Amino acid sequence: MSRIITGWKLPADERERLLEQFAPHYDHVVADHVTLRFGTGADTPLPGQNEAEVVGEVDDGKGVQALVIAVDNRTMRGDGSHFHITWSLGTGRAAKESNDAIAALGWEPVAPPVAIRIEPARWSP
Repeated sequence: MSRIITGWKLPADERERLLEQFAPHYDHVVADHVTLRFGTGADTPLPGQNEAEVVGEVDDGKGVQALVIAVDNRTMRGDGSHFHITWSLGTGRAAKESNDAIAALGWEPVAPPVAIRIEPARWSP
């Protein structure tokens, strides 16, 4: 199985705009992508969407902060986890733990939702 991730990158100007709205809680700021699927190949079609909304936020209080994203008005990915942007991480924490934080704690709605541009992309971790 390939280690390519398919999803969306957050354009630099959108990242900067969101960093002004959502202060990182931890030292390591990630804030760069939304995963659609991992373990894809170079021939996996890119997603067609280029717009989304920040609809929620979660912080586990132990080093994981993430923004919950709606793509086509859906927050759930096909694998049962949520679309999200890992926003910031504390020492020893990993981006993949954002899914665990959302599953364990749920998320707080952002009102009103914040429209963002996203760029379809493939990348290796």
